[in-house]
Amino acid sequence: MKSDSAGAVGLDFGTTNSVVALAGSAGGPQLIDFAGPNGTTAVFRSALCFWEDEAAARGLACEAGPWAIAEYLRAPSDSRFLQSFKTVAANPLFDRATIFNKPFAFEDLGRLFLNLLVQHAGGQLDDRPRRVIVGRPVEYAGAQPDAALARRRYDAMLQGFGAELHYVYEPLAAAFSYAARLAEPATVLVADFGGGTTDFSVVRVAEPGTPQRCTPLGAAGIGIAGDRFDQRIVDNLVLPMLGKGGLYRSFGKTLDIPGGWFADFADWSRLALMRNRRTLDELRRLQRTALDPAAIGRMILFIEHEQGFALYDAVGALKRALSAEDRAAFRFEGGGLTIAAEVRRVDFEAWIAPDLQRIEQTLNEALARASLAANDIDRVFLTGGSSLIPAVRAMFDARFGADCIATGSELTSIAHGLALVGTEADLSPWIAGS
Repeated sequence: MKSDSAGAVGLDFGTTNSVVALAGSAGGPQLIDFAGPNGTTAVFRSALCFWEDEAAARGLACEAGPWAIAEYLRAPSDSRFLQSFKTVAANPLFDRATIFNKPFAFEDLGRLFLNLLVQHAGGQLDDRPRRVIVGRPVEYAGAQPDAALARRRYDAMLQGFGAELHYVYEPLAAAFSYAARLAEPATVLVADFGGGTTDFSVVRVAEPGTPQRCTPLGAAGIGIAGDRFDQRIVDNLVLPMLGKGGLYRSFGKTLDIPGGWFADFADWSRLALMRNRRTLDELRRLQRTALDPAAIGRMILFIEHEQGFALYDAVGALKRALSAEDRAAFRFEGGGLTIAAEVRRVDFEAWIAPDLQRIEQTLNEALARASLAANDIDRVFLTGGSSLIPAVRAMFDARFGADCIATGSELTSIAHGLALVGTEADLSPWIAGS
């Protein structure tokens, strides 16, 4: 970063994708485009790929975003592909990720990712911005998330990126972006379906030209979103072939195989980290005592051949297909595992039904905190990739009516709104606590 001359930057560091917007131009915030290996896009995958290189720092080379995917596809078995690592930001049990026997704290991974993102921005982020407005979830992902810990890790990750660092709830930023479309006052509910969390904000939008056009009324969030839906698919289609639900023998007894390995396998942020000597040795010992050793062998081969991204890709393709059709084919082949199955949308919706129920309870909490009922909401803005799932959309259609629901810019509205917030003279109504 060269100087303090630049204006505000909105940074949406997402579980699945990250987006950056620059404020200050006459036409409003502009999204940063990245000329990636497969074309130019404003959406930068929140992923890292490591491979051994004696000439690189610590003996490891690294790439991020679409370049990380390209490096992984070039040599899957010789790389470590890490995705969804944002989900461990608030996890007090996470200390270090060991990659090729090198330890990386969350902030180490975050700084690597951010530095590579800046490098790939084609000079658009070379000037140090005066203000950096960073999106954060209302509630972090994880069983017992520690928001203060996440804040410290984010601060360390972003140190030196901007002269001022401010945090804004992600759905509030999306509301700010959506408000720019409105020509009249409205009470707006924003639902942001990310990779790791689903967040809601209720905002009162005043008439255009009002000094403070948006007033936050209430917010709530839950650590359930797109990655959890992915886990349901993996749990039902993949894990039964890898030994889940199986048995093993120990001291003359027949016991259920513990579920910890399967929970790690279904979590995108932990799957790549299973490729370590200790975990593989434990799985080989389990294989020797399992009633179905071939199933455990398939898991070992999958991990050794670094097939996490390929599986993620297959799961994502199925979700997209089921958003358009009543049934779709799921196919995965790699790492000694081949799966071909037809999946009905109704089955997928049954798998995620408990998650949707908890999401709706969180929606009720957001309305209660705003002291409003569903019929007090004039507009509903749905953002985030999982907002395109028909069962998700049906929840809002039934509750608020299809006519008041708006969508669009599902992956970029938060960054756009963060940059808009950065242009405000007084940020205090929008700043989130730790």
